[in-house]
Amino acid sequence: MGPLSARLLMQRGRPKSDRLGKIRSLDLSGLKLLSEHLDPKLLSRLTQLQELDLSNNQLETLPANLGLSHLRILRCANNQLGDVTALCQFPQLEELSLEGNPFLTVSDNLKISFLLPKLRKVNGKDASSTSSQVENLNRELTSRVTAHWEKFKAAVSPEEEAEKAQADFVKSAVRDVRYGPESLSEFTQWRVRMISEELVASGGPQVHEADVPERPPKAAAAQEPRARPVAKKRPDDISLNLSPNKRVCTSSLAHVEGSPQDSDGGQPAPDLEPLHFLQCHSKNNSPRDLDTQLWACAFEPAWEEGRAGATSQTVATCGGEAVCVIDCQTGIVLHKYKAPGEEFFSVAWTALTVVTQAGHKKRWSVLAAAGLRGLVRLLHVRAGFCCGVIRAHKKAIATLCFSPTHETHLFTASYDKRIILWDLGVPNHDYDFQASQLLTLDTTSIPLRLCPVASCPDAYLLAGCEGGCCCWDVRLDQPPRRRPCEVEFVFSEGSEAATRRVDGLAFVNEDVVGLLRGPHRTPGSPAGLHPTPGLRLCIPAGEGIVLCGDEEGNVWVYDVRHLLTQQPPLPAAPQAPTQILKWPQPWALGQMVTKTMVNTVVANPTFTYLTALTDSNIVAIWKRQ
Repeated sequence: MGPLSARLLMQRGRPKSDRLGKIRSLDLSGLKLLSEHLDPKLLSRLTQLQELDLSNNQLETLPANLGLSHLRILRCANNQLGDVTALCQFPQLEELSLEGNPFLTVSDNLKISFLLPKLRKVNGKDASSTSSQVENLNRELTSRVTAHWEKFKAAVSPEEEAEKAQADFVKSAVRDVRYGPESLSEFTQWRVRMISEELVASGGPQVHEADVPERPPKAAAAQEPRARPVAKKRPDDISLNLSPNKRVCTSSLAHVEGSPQDSDGGQPAPDLEPLHFLQCHSKNNSPRDLDTQLWACAFEPAWEEGRAGATSQTVATCGGEAVCVIDCQTGIVLHKYKAPGEEFFSVAWTALTVVTQAGHKKRWSVLAAAGLRGLVRLLHVRAGFCCGVIRAHKKAIATLCFSPTHETHLFTASYDKRIILWDLGVPNHDYDFQASQLLTLDTTSIPLRLCPVASCPDAYLLAGCEGGCCCWDVRLDQPPRRRPCEVEFVFSEGSEAATRRVDGLAFVNEDVVGLLRGPHRTPGSPAGLHPTPGLRLCIPAGEGIVLCGDEEGNVWVYDVRHLLTQQPPLPAAPQAPTQILKWPQPWALGQMVTKTMVNTVVANPTFTYLTALTDSNIVAIWKRQ
């Protein structure tokens, strides 16, 4: 498709007219338009245009001077838009469609709400809740920038040039003023820069009360009080079918048994404070649902550009028919993905580098989720849609694991007693994955946990199974493509000889692996396909801390740093826990829950946040002090 012409606009415009100035509705969808094809001089002649459809094209940006001042409805679905600030040229816009633009994020959704005060619907949904969230964020940011201005002004010397001091203030505000979840940092920094520049231009803090755009009556009526540290409201309701958080318990309800000191008098053990207790996987969003069992969670790695060494505070959880993405700091459910008829058992993250048709490189965070139906769903979390489905197994998938050395390699472990290595490939311009099967690993019992060997992750895979622990050579330059277990770890005979099941598996360091062996239990579903609700351990990177949960709802913290300094064989005597994190009794949910089992407990790589999931539909989040 080349540049637009007046003849094409009249052919596709409604009502039919020989004058561009009389067209009120224009359909330019499916023409393979690029951004440079949108000629502002031509489009500005559409002086009465109220509805414009640009869906299913290849637009990366919108020109900033289209001159469509009366536009009320704009459809830009299924393009490659990476920025929304140009939408401010349409102040009368009431309805907007942006589905299928995979490079737009939650922050862009909030920018849209701020820039378009008359917006009523986004992607077919009511925009008022997002407007309220933006107003709350904006008030808090304005207050914090104003406080930062007062401190900065007091520290500036009279000799310093005013222009330089003002520029330094804007830089320091963008750097130091923080509020809200990490996933909204792009939006908050964008607003902090705008607020600080307006504050400097006005010469004082009078901007404090006047920096919120006017909202239509419906959005204003939905406004809530300023958000508290424990937030009950999500930041957006645009990307996915999000259900509200329910029954959030504050940290004062839980306590820690044991003192935060090392068992051998060395380094102190971690001190953990409970932050949030969430019920966000309920069937039909019912607070009475205490039966949905939560199975797995995984922290999003902090791999974005400019965040080297950053601490991830975004965790994905799965259970029932839903996958939730939660900000640990605020307790806000950022996204919720539902698949009716599915029961999710496992989630895993990776990041992919894709190239747009214009040659620009973009970094995607992709979340894989799988469960009862044997399907792997690939979720582009921040854009808010499922971008691929792999029919991986005929039976349920118990667990997933991405290779730490190949971002497109995914292991799936199934109740069909097979582990398959897939290459997802890089999605094409239509964002479709073409997954290919690389290896099949046969097991003698059901594989429940997967873990690449720490010292050589591209060569060997370790699996915890119903019948013990097995290892495979997964090097792709070695034949054949279907391989039996090469090494099986045999547990010592004794009183626990019957409990060969491995419910937890993780490397403490490159040489030592931690296993958790749980007793056999009857699966809870009629089909007998639930992963056994055993205990799960996690070893945060470089910490020498082992975590696991029990059937009373507690999280046990073990400090094994002193063991790692000893020469093998390591002592076989049982180690006492350093701490036991007790859950609140009675619950804020009332007396309905007297006992709950922790199915999974996972910490992020820097052990700043810890997330535990229960078999009674509760997500618990702790923070390290």
